[in-house]
Amino acid sequence: MPGGDGTGPTGGGTGRRGGGGRGIGRMGGNRPGAGAGGYCVCPSCGTRIPHKIGIPCYEETCPKCRTKMVRE
Repeated sequence: MPGGDGTGPTGGGTGRRGGGGRGIGRMGGNRPGAGAGGYCVCPSCGTRIPHKIGIPCYEETCPKCRTKMVRE
């Protein structure tokens, strides 16, 4: 507290609730833990399957060419 008068720190800031979030899923983008929606995509042939909750896309195999899938 500046000056010890009980007013707290000066200035705004971007702390926990400072509004610096992305607003897309839990962590945003195609990173692990990106949320329940979306698709798993085969990097070889382009086949898309819906993402299954609790199963990372890199553990899924493409139904057409058996390549490991990636998150879209």
